[in-house]
Amino acid sequence: MSHQISLAHAPFLLFALLALPVWWWSHRGAGRVVYSSLRALPSGATWRTRIAWIPDAMLAGAVVMFAIALAGPRAPDDNARIRREGIAVMMTVDVSGSMRALDLSEKTKELTRLDAVKRVFEQFVLGGGGLDGRPDDAIGLIAFAHYADTRAPLTLDHGNLVTAAHALDFATEDEDGTAIGAGLELAVQRLADVKAKSKIAILLTDGESNIHDIDEQTAIDDAIKANVRVYTIGAGTTGVAPIRIDRGDGRTELRQMQVSIDEALLRKIAERTGGQYFRATDNASLRHIYTQIDKLERTQIDEERFVRYHLYYDLFVILAMLLVVVAFVLRGSLLRRLP
Repeated sequence: MSHQISLAHAPFLLFALLALPVWWWSHRGAGRVVYSSLRALPSGATWRTRIAWIPDAMLAGAVVMFAIALAGPRAPDDNARIRREGIAVMMTVDVSGSMRALDLSEKTKELTRLDAVKRVFEQFVLGGGGLDGRPDDAIGLIAFAHYADTRAPLTLDHGNLVTAAHALDFATEDEDGTAIGAGLELAVQRLADVKAKSKIAILLTDGESNIHDIDEQTAIDDAIKANVRVYTIGAGTTGVAPIRIDRGDGRTELRQMQVSIDEALLRKIAERTGGQYFRATDNASLRHIYTQIDKLERTQIDEERFVRYHLYYDLFVILAMLLVVVAFVLRGSLLRRLP
């Protein structure tokens, strides 16, 4: 047991006082036999008479154990975090074909833009790479290309969230495109009814909106109404970016792809919703952007909200029951009293 054991309902310990009348009642319950003369009694005390009080003490002890169980002995989980009030974050990622570009690769490893985003997002959520992680925040994940869909709802189960992020893949050819309005609108819908101190969306894209099933201005207006602050990220170098193309014969080749990001739209979304626009031109700048967002969206919480406890009342209930059983077994056999 932890050395920090406390009682959830300490007043119940007063029931332990019942141990005295229970002991008295049990002790007074001894049988009596009438003899015509004391000479018929054996002289001196036997070992059984010396320990005849043990069942009485066990019943009294059982009452004490039950009182302790009612008082609710508990200890805080040393491995459990203190849950604090956090914010709601919806990550919205472009998965169109242009996210195959390699301009956000690390120096030692070739990465597509999508791979780089997944790595930094994992560190943003769990910590690492200079980021502290967001253990108290409800975070969700949306992917968009021609359509937008939720890959992970807002959750505190960040292990499954990161698994969902790792599973992100590029849109198929028939679902390719860049529907920024749809991605933003879905993020706003997922955040609209959430009760959180702060609600933010992080929208990352590497292109221009070319699917307008949902108008971007409508999505912006809805974000403002729902008090959702949007941070936008334009991912990609300026001019051209290398992309690896499958030649169809089992080999690949590098080609240059034109980079075209609608920075005016991304700035507009960020400014109208109270967020900020960032441009990631390499892996280091992408990581730095998430570091900046991480610092901007830190809530200062002083009070502890939830603490997980280990409860030990069941141990004392078991001990009480064992004492009662052993007391009656002894009273009915080895230390049996005459009627």
